[in-house]
Amino acid sequence: MTPVEFRRHLHTYPELSFREHETAAFIAARLDELGIEYRPIASTGILAAIRGRKNVEDTRAVVLRADIDALPIAEQTEAAWRSRNAGVMHACGHDVHAAVLYGVLQQLAAAPDFRGTVFGLFQPGEECNPGGASLVLAEEPFAQFDIRAVVGEHVEPQLEVGTIGLRAGKYMAASDELRIEVRGTGGHGAMRRQLKDPVAAGAELVTRLVGLNTEECVLSIGHVEAAGATNIIPDKVRMEGTLRTFDEQQRGIIHQRIRNIASDIDARHGVGTEVVISHGYPCVVNDEILVKEAAALARKNGLAVEMLPLRTTAEDFGFYCSRYPALFYRLGVGAAAGRPHTATFSPDEGAIDTGIGFMRSLALQILEK
Repeated sequence: MTPVEFRRHLHTYPELSFREHETAAFIAARLDELGIEYRPIASTGILAAIRGRKNVEDTRAVVLRADIDALPIAEQTEAAWRSRNAGVMHACGHDVHAAVLYGVLQQLAAAPDFRGTVFGLFQPGEECNPGGASLVLAEEPFAQFDIRAVVGEHVEPQLEVGTIGLRAGKYMAASDELRIEVRGTGGHGAMRRQLKDPVAAGAELVTRLVGLNTEECVLSIGHVEAAGATNIIPDKVRMEGTLRTFDEQQRGIIHQRIRNIASDIDARHGVGTEVVISHGYPCVVNDEILVKEAAALARKNGLAVEMLPLRTTAEDFGFYCSRYPALFYRLGVGAAAGRPHTATFSPDEGAIDTGIGFMRSLALQILEK
């Protein structure tokens, strides 16, 4: 099976986070055909391993990671391989990521002329907490190995095919979910002296929370629920939002500032606010040496290289960054692909060969260093 055929099968039969049962079975069957050893991981994931012929006792290893879950989106493309699973679509390129990894493993299995071990991690559940990466690491699958790097990629329509996007150091944000409930005393909207108005308090809270935004701190409240009416003030207001930061110390400081703002508003409005902050993914931080070497390799291989700005989106790849030297880069799929997380997203499949060549070369370079 070619990597493109592999990608099209996954695209036709997408599955949501932590439900990737048929996806995992398909990947396992293809690895069986190639004679590659593997095992289940994180429930619906697959961890493959290819041991090089050179110095078989060498414990050095590199982990190549591809996510395999899809999104709850009803596809609106006319591709022959469009989704057959209603309301589910590979709208974020995970099918391309998996196809690239499959292609790399396919080539390495045919010619394992390297030292150490290449792990191929087909990871579930990137799109939602707790994140499949955290579950992978909880199993300690690499405890007996000297992990030289964990490498991952993501498709990028803002880069043309044949372009690799890189950024050294902090790259993608840590993510947290905010759930807040402001409790007061509701009643007739015209009788304000009898009220402890959670709507007014909540409105001030939203304004002050959004005021925390800086270049490296992004806070948005996306859902507010106040079940009152034109002349009815409710007893409580609920709101939900997201927080993105790029530094663990700053992350903790912002958490405390959120609580302090809520306490100040409570004291002045006579309400009571409960703030629940659910920790999401940590920041993606790229190893600076790996980035430098990857950029040189890409140029040597005839690829264009573009240095990237900070991204306030999040990725559970950050869990790997917190444990091992790591590199997460962007694979150009062309502007015609459209926007990820939309029903018409359609990356250029020409990027798959580019991705295979670069990831394979990068893995071997890391192992031979």
